[in-house]
Order: sequence, then structure tokens, then C-alpha cells
Amino acid sequence: MNTSLSPTVPLGSPLYEQVKQAVLAALAQGEWKQGEAIPPEKHLAERFGVSIGTLRKAIDELAAENILVRHQGRGTYVAVHTRNHHFFKFFRIVGQDGNKSYPTTQLVRFRRVKASAVAREKLALPAGALVYEFLNVLSLNGDVVMADDVCLPESRFPGLTEAHLRERTSTLYALYQDLFGVNVIATDERLRTCLAERTQARCLGVPEGSALLEIRRIAFSYNRQPVEWRVSRVNTERYEYLGQEPWEAGAAS
Repeated sequence: MNTSLSPTVPLGSPLYEQVKQAVLAALAQGEWKQGEAIPPEKHLAERFGVSIGTLRKAIDELAAENILVRHQGRGTYVAVHTRNHHFFKFFRIVGQDGNKSYPTTQLVRFRRVKASAVAREKLALPAGALVYEFLNVLSLNGDVVMADDVCLPESRFPGLTEAHLRERTSTLYALYQDLFGVNVIATDERLRTCLAERTQARCLGVPEGSALLEIRRIAFSYNRQPVEWRVSRVNTERYEYLGQEPWEAGAAS
């Protein structure tokens, strides 16, 4: 077996899965950037020591997951995620009538600090690592709905400034992609209820101790590299969390 294949795939996994993970590892290392073409299938098959059919099956899965995109007659490219698709894939707070809309965002706090023990665990960071922490308040249709505590590793976002966040013209994940080459392709979310603490109550305009929905999210780039740790608190009086759409569940299965 070719040594460039991923050694982290469980023993007995199909060969195409090992090729898939090897391609993801190359993407994680920045070998191919968003919008760039990857090498022709023949070259990749030779690189990984597999047949064209095995290589093609791996590429098919990556294309189905919107990590790669095929252009007829031109080749296969690293996907650049568009605003609508990328945003609503990860932003799941909607009106109780199911209406989706873009939030307006207010940056409340920004700082560069040593990562807490929780942040080090979630982002796989060493002791003493520095992170950027910031608090955003999001409004939908004029209603203040969500307070987001976001934590980013400085090593992945060198030189991030408060101005970058205040002056951005699109989503946070678009900012990550455009300025730092960090492409969020998956998240792990855990939901629970919580009581509003003083800062959250002030941000959301609710009494301290009010019941809120808490969403704890780790965002991943290629090869399951954690790039963001986020804790969101949501006032669900008029809004709710929308789970996976049926087509998304099908794509993930």
C-alpha cells in the first residue's frame, strides 16, 4: 500500500476511503487552495498507488460532500462555498413559521488571550496557546435573538483584528475562507438548555435567569481539524432551532 495513504483510517476500511482521507489531509496541509484545480485523476491514482476506479470513487464522495466540484471538460476543483449555501448549512435559527433570514451582527467584545482548558480541549491546542475570543449579538427581523461566544486559535488566524470582524461584508465563515484560507466544511453541535447569566441577559434583553437554548459547536476544516469553538445562547420566545433538512441527512448517510 502506498505510504501517502492515510494511516488514521480504521483497519479494514475500503481502499477508496483511505484515498479520500489522504486527499483531505493534502487539503488540510494547504496543498490545493479553494478555487484551484487538483491534479488529474491519473496523476492522483499514481500518487496513491490505486486504480482510476478507486480514485474516482473517493473523488465522487468528496464532490457529493461539496468539498470538491467537477467542471465538465475542465477538471476537478476545490470548492469555494457560496454565501447562501454555506450560511444556511450552519445557521439553523429560524422564525417559528420556518422563515429563514440573514441576521445582523453587533460585535460586543474582542480580545486575544491564553486559551482556557476548555478551549484547548475543543480546539486541540497545546498549553500556553493563544486564542482570539469575541462576543457577537445577532438579530433577526429586528429581534435580538442570539449571543455568540466565539473562540479561534491564533495559529490558524494570524493577525485577526477587531476591524476585520467589524468591517466584514459577509459571514464569519466567508471571512475565514477569504482572509485565512480556512474552509469550514462540518460542525459538531450539542444542544442543551441554560439560564441566562448577567452578560447574556443584557445582550439579549431578557431577565437574568431566563431559560435559553445553548448550542455548543466545534467547527472543522479538512481532515476534521477543529478551527472554531463557539457557544451560542438563543432566546426561543419567537425563534427555534431547525435540524437537518432531509436532503442533508441523505447526503451525510
